[in-house]
Formats: sequence, structure tokens, C-alpha cells
Amino acid sequence: MDIKGKVHEVSPTLQVTDSLKKRELIVEYIENPQYPEYLKFEAIQERCNLLDNVKVGDDIEVFFNLKGRKWTDKTGKVVYFNTLGLWKVNVLSATATAAATPAYAAP
Repeated sequence: MDIKGKVHEVSPTLQVTDSLKKRELIVEYIENPQYPEYLKFEAIQERCNLLDNVKVGDDIEVFFNLKGRKWTDKTGKVVYFNTLGLWKVNVLSATATAAATPAYAAP
């Protein structure tokens, strides 16, 4: 699956456990301009690096998998969770400050 939107927030990488790190991306998705939606995508492990060059305000295309889980708490109540697991990000147009920064080292 994929969507296009504007970067609203990019979290720093969070080391959840010794073997798990994750990073979140919030995208403003405007299908109806009167009611913009904010979607939270999750990058896990080596995919955290996909967000290194993504800046707030960038127009992007996000490719992701929709995941769902069922969990039963201690009282026996069943709860369902959804996760949008990103696996590719294309920057369509960078913000002015990001565009002014060269993508290579100066000689």
C-alpha cells in the first residue's frame, strides 16, 4: 500500500529493548482539505534509517504494510491493534531548508 502526504513529525530512533529499535513518522494526509488526517507509521530495526533524510514539511510518498494484532489483557478483555509498518519513503518535494542543503560532502 502507499499514500502521499506531508511530513508532520519525525521521531528520533527509540531503543525499545537491546534487540529492538523503532522510529515513528506522522504524515498529514489530506483527502478532504476540511478534515486532514494524521497517520502514524512505524519503522523497525534497519528501516529506521529510511527517515534520516525526511524533514518536517516534505511532501512524501510512503509505502507500507498494514498489520493487525489481537491481544488479551489480564482480565480477559480482547483488544485489537493496527500498525502501519513503513518499508520505503520517497521525498517528492523537500522543504526549502532541506532543498538548500547539498546531498553530498563539499570538496
